[in-house]
Amino acid sequence: MKIKIQKISGSVLYVILAISLVVVGLFFIGGEDPNPLVPDMAQPVYTDSLIYLMYILLGVAIIITLIAAIYQFVMNFIHSPKDAIRSLSGLVILIGVLIVSWIVGSGQSLDMPAYDGSENVPFWLKLTDMFLYTIYIMMALLVLLIFAFGVAKKLK
Repeated sequence: MKIKIQKISGSVLYVILAISLVVVGLFFIGGEDPNPLVPDMAQPVYTDSLIYLMYILLGVAIIITLIAAIYQFVMNFIHSPKDAIRSLSGLVILIGVLIVSWIVGSGQSLDMPAYDGSENVPFWLKLTDMFLYTIYIMMALLVLLIFAFGVAKKLK
């Protein structure tokens, strides 16, 4: 069973890698738009394709992660409800970090030349800041944990 899953996941990985390499290759060597949105700035022709590929990959990753997390929680709940509830502490901490980073985020409009979109409003600006601050906090925690576990391993 495990070998079959490894073969399937390996095949999927190679397909995603091939598609990504083709789209990234088109992005870099596919030429430039003759009528860019901002004058005197190069805009690759296949920018939209690269952005859509990233949206698709992000969406698939989020869906698979949520399904796996729900499955693991249900299996843990069947075997040990107390441990399953305790495992939700990470989710609660993440929600707390998201709330704090939303509050800290700025809603001040940005001055962007040649931008006529409707996303330069406080909601989207605060949402972007929330995600950026959350990434910064998680990366800092990751570095601290790597360091702490390295030190703890040396002390044993």
